[in-house]
Amino acid sequence: MVMLADTDAGSVITAAQSGALYGYQLVASQVVLIPVLYLVQEMTARLGLVTGRGHGDLIRATFGSRWALLSAVTLFAACVGALVTEFAGLAGVGSLVGLPRAVSIAVPTLALVALVLAGGYRRVERVGIAIGALELLFIPAAVLAHPRAAAVVGGLAHPVQLDAGFLGLLAANVGAVIMPWMVFYQQEAVIDKDRRALDARTGSPRAHLGNALRKARVDTALGAVLTQAVMIAVVVAVAATIGAAHPGTSLNSIGAIADALGPFLGGTTAATLFGLGMLGAATVAALVVSLAGAWGLSEVLGWRHSLNDSPRRATGFYALAVAATLTGALVALLAPDLVNLSVDVEVMNAGLLPIVLGFLLLLERRALPREHRMHGPRRAVTLILTGLVISLGLYTVIQLLTGHL
Repeated sequence: MVMLADTDAGSVITAAQSGALYGYQLVASQVVLIPVLYLVQEMTARLGLVTGRGHGDLIRATFGSRWALLSAVTLFAACVGALVTEFAGLAGVGSLVGLPRAVSIAVPTLALVALVLAGGYRRVERVGIAIGALELLFIPAAVLAHPRAAAVVGGLAHPVQLDAGFLGLLAANVGAVIMPWMVFYQQEAVIDKDRRALDARTGSPRAHLGNALRKARVDTALGAVLTQAVMIAVVVAVAATIGAAHPGTSLNSIGAIADALGPFLGGTTAATLFGLGMLGAATVAALVVSLAGAWGLSEVLGWRHSLNDSPRRATGFYALAVAATLTGALVALLAPDLVNLSVDVEVMNAGLLPIVLGFLLLLERRALPREHRMHGPRRAVTLILTGLVISLGLYTVIQLLTGHL
C-alpha cells in the first residue's frame, strides 16, 4: 500500500510535466529509480521485522529521545504538508465534475477519518489497496495515447540534458520517489501486519522471521515495479499527446492535464481516466501519510500505536491521525493558491531526505545484528544510490529557493 501511496498527487503532476516538457527522455530515469525505491524500502522492512520496533521507536532506542523527537516532529509537519497536496489533488478531481472545493475535500476527509477510526490493519490495508488500484487507469490512458515506438526509443537513447530546467525536473522525479513518511509507515506496517506472530519485545522465531523477510521483499519489489509503471504511464500518455503536439506546455494541476489531453483522448475519456487515477493516488496517499505521522510521533512519545488496538486503547495515536487529516484538509480548503503551496511542501520533503535516509543507513549498521546487515557490493550500491537521491533532493531545494525552477 505504501508503494501505491508513493505515486501521489504531486508525483502524478511531476510525471505529467516531464512528458509535456521533455517527451520520453525522463522515462529512463523512472526505470532506474525502481532499484533505488526497492533498496530503501526493503531496508526499512528489514529493520522493522528484525528489531520489532517502528522507526521512531528505534531511533529513540539507538540515538536517544532528543533525536527521536526531532525526527518525529519534522515527520509530522511533513505529513501535514503532504496531506495538503493530496487534498489539493482531490479538489482538482472534484473540479473536473463541477464539485465545489468544500465538497470534494470534505467527503474524502470524513471517509478517511471513519476508516482510520474503524481500526484493524488488515481492513485498512484492503481498503487502501482497493482505492489505490484506481491508479492503474493511467496505464490504459498511455495505451490510448498511441505512443510511437521510434519516439520512445529516441527518448530512451537521450535520457539526459545538462540544462537547469531538465536537471531540476530530474531532481523532482527523484524526490518524488522517496518520501520521508514512507520509511516511518512501512517499518511500523510490517509489524502491525503480523502482530500476532511477531512479538515486539522478543522478536520472531527464526523460521517465521525468514518467511516474513522473504514476503516483505517480494511485496516491496512488486510495489516498486508497480508504482514506477504508473509513473511511466503518465509520462508516456502526456509525451505522446501534449508533448508531441504542443511541447513545452505547462501542466500544474489535474484539471490542466485532463483539459490538455481532451483533444487527443476525448474529453470524457481523459477526465475519467485521469480523474479516477488521481482519486486513487491522492486518497491512498492521504491514508498512508496520516498513519505514518501518527505512528512516528506515538512511537517517540511511548504511546500505544497499533491499528489492531481500538481507539479507546490507543487514544493518542488515533487522535494524531485524525488531527493530521483534518489539519491538511482545512489548509487545503482555505489556501488561496494550492499550486504554490504544493511546491513549498515538495521543498520541505526534499530538505528532509538527508535526515531520513541518514538515520535509515545508520540504523541499518547499528541496530541490526551482523547477519541481517548489508555487505559488499549491495552495501556499496545502496550507499551510492541513496547518496544520489540526497544530492538531487538538496539540488531541488537550492534551485527552488533561488528561483531557478
